[in-house]
Amino acid sequence: MKKKTNSLAKLDNPRALIYIFHPREESSLCLPPDALDYAITVEEGVRIGCRFYLSDATAPTILFFHGNGEIVSDYDDIGPLYNSHGMNLLAVDYRGYGRSGGTPTVTSMLNDAHSIFTEVKRWRKNRGMSGPLVVMGRSLGSASALELASTHETDIAGLIIESGFAYTVPLLDFLGVNTKALGITEADCFRHIEKTKLFSKPTLFIHAEYDQFIPVSDAETLLQHSPAEKKVLKIIPGADHNTIHMMAGRSYFETIRQFIVEI
Repeated sequence: MKKKTNSLAKLDNPRALIYIFHPREESSLCLPPDALDYAITVEEGVRIGCRFYLSDATAPTILFFHGNGEIVSDYDDIGPLYNSHGMNLLAVDYRGYGRSGGTPTVTSMLNDAHSIFTEVKRWRKNRGMSGPLVVMGRSLGSASALELASTHETDIAGLIIESGFAYTVPLLDFLGVNTKALGITEADCFRHIEKTKLFSKPTLFIHAEYDQFIPVSDAETLLQHSPAEKKVLKIIPGADHNTIHMMAGRSYFETIRQFIVEI
């Protein structure tokens, strides 16, 4: 794990970080019914906030890394919809997001994903949760999800990438990072294509037809390089980066449920 993050120093330049992360704090103290909050310690003095939307101990559990600018409580309406389709959703924040401590960096985000994964496995075992564990990442969260998929395949039943990016530099340029001035190349970044090649279990890609941040061609590239025997690309017609749920409606959850059932 450590050797993977050494090359990300250029992304941790403050002149890049101000565009990569947009943290916001949790403002609501309300906890939805059947939801459980807990915090995971990732290093001394730094805890990451998580919210578990519970369905059943035997149901599949999705470990979910959300998109930038989002926090776990943004899924208070969506979590119960996963539950109604027979799935548990465990949404986790990043440093500085929601109720989490610390300040986000690219290196800490990927390192924290490993700590979170280890704790989630322990927590599920202690609670007798027997359903399969699926890792999912949306947008920025695809970095954490692919980091785990590329290193913990044995413990992961399936992978879901929503609005994921194959190439980092074009996305950084779009967001406002001066990659040329900072000397950032794809070799200095997340290497999502390489990581995708390391996960051969069932994989589902979900992408908006008109994603204005990450073109659908990125999802097609990741699909092409995935070695999974079972791999699916679900393009949501008419949707953009932030309207996937709205445009897909109920079929969004049915697609995920069907994918997990067939794992």
